[in-house]
Amino acid sequence: MVKKVAEDLGIHWWALTLRGIATIMFGVVAVVWPGLTLVGLVYILSAFIAINGVINIVEGMMSIGKHRAWFLTLLLGFLQVAVGLYFVRHLAVTLATFILVAGLLFVARGVLEVVVAFAEDGVSTTGRTMTIIAGLVSFLVGIVLLFQPVSSGLAFVWLFGVFALVAGPMQIAMSLDVKKQLS
Repeated sequence: MVKKVAEDLGIHWWALTLRGIATIMFGVVAVVWPGLTLVGLVYILSAFIAINGVINIVEGMMSIGKHRAWFLTLLLGFLQVAVGLYFVRHLAVTLATFILVAGLLFVARGVLEVVVAFAEDGVSTTGRTMTIIAGLVSFLVGIVLLFQPVSSGLAFVWLFGVFALVAGPMQIAMSLDVKKQLS
């Protein structure tokens, strides 16, 4: 059973790797250049959200019938692409609104990852643990953003950057664990 689930997930191990690399790249930019203007921040985060959305859409479509969470992955992907495009089209959006929407996405992603970690059968302990940790970190970042929406832009950028620098390597580690199970 574990091998079957690993094979199903292994088809998409590359999606976790790509998501991890994109997350690390975003984290480095956010930490190295924290003084970005609101317009630059909107573009960078919009691309990050939209790229993750496209990856989720492709992964969700390739997972149809292979695991129970394919529909949620697909739905989250469409939501992320829509939010990313909205931010690009409406640059006048205030920082507080932007942070609130991003906070909601982080909370939703965190809840989804924890639910999926417990819902999928036959996932390795490492994979389940990494998914739960990443989900909890995402959830906590979202809660902080929702309760401190007007905090300084610098702290906001650093919060996202630190989250990305923690979550990115975890996603790559999960992808390598899934790939290893196939060997």
